[in-house]
Amino acid sequence: MAELHTPVEAIKGRGAATRLAHRFSRDEREAFDDGWPDDAEEGAALPPRTEVIWETPKSAISHNDSPDIYFDRGLNPYRGCEHGCIYCYARPTHSYLNLSPGLDFETKIIAKRGIDAVLRKELARKAYEPRMLAIGTATDCYQPVERELRLTRSVLEVMDETNHPWSLVTKNSGVERDLDLIAPMAHRKLAAVYVTITTLDAEVTRQLEPRAAAPHRRLRTIRTLAEAGVPVGVSLAPQIPFITEDLEQVLEAAWDAGARIAFYHVLRLPWEVAPLFRQWLELHYPQRVDRVMARVQDMRGGKDYDADFATRMKGSGLWAELIGQRFRKAATRLGFNRERFEFDVSKFRPPALDGQASLF
Repeated sequence: MAELHTPVEAIKGRGAATRLAHRFSRDEREAFDDGWPDDAEEGAALPPRTEVIWETPKSAISHNDSPDIYFDRGLNPYRGCEHGCIYCYARPTHSYLNLSPGLDFETKIIAKRGIDAVLRKELARKAYEPRMLAIGTATDCYQPVERELRLTRSVLEVMDETNHPWSLVTKNSGVERDLDLIAPMAHRKLAAVYVTITTLDAEVTRQLEPRAAAPHRRLRTIRTLAEAGVPVGVSLAPQIPFITEDLEQVLEAAWDAGARIAFYHVLRLPWEVAPLFRQWLELHYPQRVDRVMARVQDMRGGKDYDADFATRMKGSGLWAELIGQRFRKAATRLGFNRERFEFDVSKFRPPALDGQASLF
């Protein structure tokens, strides 16, 4: 992959600073100053705007057999994510669309038109066996475009109609909008929500996850969900050395807000995420670049990333074990993970398709 030339300034409200060429590109273009004035007013380029690109999905449910993932099926209403989290492990998936894992990933959002209808057909198959369905496993299902597109809402309506169990992970307070669906399903042991809080430091969050909800707002979302009787967990993923250093404080705040389940992962830098993250460090924390990357490599056997199932989530080595010890001690002291939420799959009823009468 070509060497990055870091721009002078980061782009306000965006995680990536460039349209990094993806790994399938045959050539790479970069801007340079030729001495001529910019066409834009006062030479300032317009900030990139979010563009929604519609696609008609052939399937709604994706399957995986990864031994280090607790679910075997997931659903994503969107590809790409406007939150712009620089560390997002899903960024390289935009490469398969011939789009940049950098700015394109957070400005060109692929929305799956009619995903609720496709899901309904899959749930109606005679051979379908219900299991917990994880929603938003790659990109956040409550990213800003959901306010208008309401694709996640349409999926939850199908889940409610069929009594199908599900869980989701989000870092957006928009999940509160659908509490009228989520709370009743939670009471039927069909729903659980996890809220990601990487750090309580608002300034770090603004740079790390520029269009996600602020930490205090996510805590309020946890409280709102918990008070409505929804099982709520907190995700401390990813843990980034010398950037997110308040693990214990995050757990304490989440516990006080009502979360009772907690988990974490360490930073993952697959494919193009590694140069994008390094560029982000050079822009926002230039004095820490070498320290952060050295610690990351200490947890990855000397590499930026190791995809081995045994270590890709938690890392390996001394520093990875220290993070694990800190998490386990704090979680145990507070009372996290003492009880496991059990989903009730027995209530599932296949949906009635158009022109078919329900037998239930």
